[in-house]
Amino acid sequence: MNKQPEKLQFAICVANETYEDDLKLRMVYRVLPDEAAASSNYVRIVDETGEDYLYPAAYFVMIDVPQDAESALLRVA
Repeated sequence: MNKQPEKLQFAICVANETYEDDLKLRMVYRVLPDEAAASSNYVRIVDETGEDYLYPAAYFVMIDVPQDAESALLRVA
């Protein structure tokens, strides 16, 4: 059985209280899968430092990105 590659996930930052240095409002960020974080209402985001950290899920809106745009977004990150 061939397993489909997992679709990349992205989110737009809509709040950044207490994280102003790490998150920029209206910026698109890559989301990494993390079921444990999701069960606690957090998301794992690759932030401005280039590292992944947990942030409140309420700070982001998940978006669908066309496949053609994924590689461009990954180059920016």
